[in-house]
Amino acid sequence: MRVISYIRGFSGLMIITLMLFCYIAKAWNSSTTRELEQVEVKVPCFFIFGDSLVDNGNNNGIPTIVRSNFLPYGIDFPRGPTGRFTNGRTFVDFLAEFLGFPDFIPPFSEARYVEVLRGANFASGAAGIRDETGNYLGANVPMNEQIRNFGIVVELLREYFRGDENSLQNYLSKCIIYSGLGNNDYLNNYLMPLQYPESSQFTQEEFAAILLEEYQFQLTVC
Repeated sequence: MRVISYIRGFSGLMIITLMLFCYIAKAWNSSTTRELEQVEVKVPCFFIFGDSLVDNGNNNGIPTIVRSNFLPYGIDFPRGPTGRFTNGRTFVDFLAEFLGFPDFIPPFSEARYVEVLRGANFASGAAGIRDETGNYLGANVPMNEQIRNFGIVVELLREYFRGDENSLQNYLSKCIIYSGLGNNDYLNNYLMPLQYPESSQFTQEEFAAILLEEYQFQLTVC
């Protein structure tokens, strides 16, 4: 995968997990709404990988019962039900606002060419680190597929920069990546012995080690 060679060398690339919550809490305490509206964009693009905690519509068009594009979801969201698994905004929506983005980061499934210049959300409800996680509920976009979708975006950006690899690398090195998965690999996999054999094949410690090793590899390539 060609994208691997670019991402591995990005010294400015940030993989954000729990630190996001600290950032958001600090922003709430130190910024008023008016101040937030005046924030300049701090980074050029924001890429999001994950599950239902940050999915903003990627499950809408796939055959699954894990959807949220209907009321009462989105009852407090300005655009109504969009596929977010919440009544309002997700925490990555808030983070994008605090970073100065003028609009929400679009879901990959609906993003237009020009929109991916500022990032894309690849997250999918019920998705996990392992490909089979959550699939008894229907289709989802597991982490490996989210990475492949990221590769598609990188190719679109390469076209935008007319094949200038230095410009592409410089642009991506300034972007922020959030990735948060793993809970579904327990809730919708390991802890469901009638649907999945993992709990009979691996001890808890072994399964945790498998998840960590696979996730570490995924983060290396995305």
